[in-house]
Amino acid sequence: MMTADKEKRRAISREAARRRRRVESDVFGDLCRLLPLQPSVRAHLDKPSIIRLTLSYIRMHALIKETSVDAAARHTATYLQRVGGGEELNCSGGQGEEEKEKEELLSSNETNMYLRTLEGFVMVLSTEGDMIFLSDNVSKYMGLMQTELMGHNIFEYTHPGDQEEIRHNLRLTAEEVWCSQKRDFVIRIKSALTHRGRSTNLKSATWKVLHCQGRAKVCVASSSVTCLLLTCRPLPLSHTLLSAHTFTSQHSMDMRFTYCDQRVTSLLGYRPEELLGRSIYDLCHTLDTNCLNKNHVNLCLKSQSVSGHYRMLVRGGGYVWVESHSAVIPTARPSRSRPSADQPLSILCVTYVLSGVEEASLQLSLDQTIHRYLN
Repeated sequence: MMTADKEKRRAISREAARRRRRVESDVFGDLCRLLPLQPSVRAHLDKPSIIRLTLSYIRMHALIKETSVDAAARHTATYLQRVGGGEELNCSGGQGEEEKEKEELLSSNETNMYLRTLEGFVMVLSTEGDMIFLSDNVSKYMGLMQTELMGHNIFEYTHPGDQEEIRHNLRLTAEEVWCSQKRDFVIRIKSALTHRGRSTNLKSATWKVLHCQGRAKVCVASSSVTCLLLTCRPLPLSHTLLSAHTFTSQHSMDMRFTYCDQRVTSLLGYRPEELLGRSIYDLCHTLDTNCLNKNHVNLCLKSQSVSGHYRMLVRGGGYVWVESHSAVIPTARPSRSRPSADQPLSILCVTYVLSGVEEASLQLSLDQTIHRYLN
């Protein structure tokens, strides 16, 4: 008799457990269908991923709703929704299917145009480091899907040596938030793409250097969604000279010129042989040396960097605004007797001249004064 009662209780318990699992699966299924993702993507989501992505979209929804108070923030919110490839969470609306499809197509075309122009991806980063949103083209640059990254913390994917710099940029004072202060930094992040563009697993990931630029966005109603809105562009290992307003140079690791191409003469007035052995700091405007120094430190630590805008002195007087993209490269040895020996390093720079000569009558260094008298 006791055995029969025990078996009956076990059967009831098993049926109750099956019912709970069925209800749970139905709830997760309903929740998954609300996510603004393609059906083919939703079909491969497990339960932890559904929870992670739902929380991210709820935070994005709160941020979009809060920042839609003024016109500029409303434009940003609309753009972020379009980049996400879908509607807001729990948004049904009363539009017809045909009209809705037309709007989605227009939004998709506009978004693709923005992202192609950007040559990078969009990331929304909370002040705790959570990646609450990434545009779906992140896979093109990182080899990892949007759904694999959203909801995770950026510190899980970034180089340990860059994490303090990330924390520094995530710290927002009240003044910085309300002034929407700019952020501009370079980090190394895991990439599952090989040099040939093939995807690999995360255990075999390499470090890719990203140039991140953006501003702080604040949500008054909920400080939990105060965040940084960033555009992230991978720094290429090589650059194309796009116009006559670009020149290349090579430097020793202390930033002294070892080579400069002929374009520098038409842009800055210097002959290439004049620059050999001189430091690039000699040509930098005094007020911009911190910008150049930050670029130099990034190069030594991360092997690639972008300087941001700074002023470079022109021979004879004045200055031009420039931006330098730089990479550390091995210097070829003339001898092949020791192929296994470590090669010395040098720095390759591609400098883009962004303006004409400003303050041409102003001499900012003794070198400029000497050149003027010699001419």
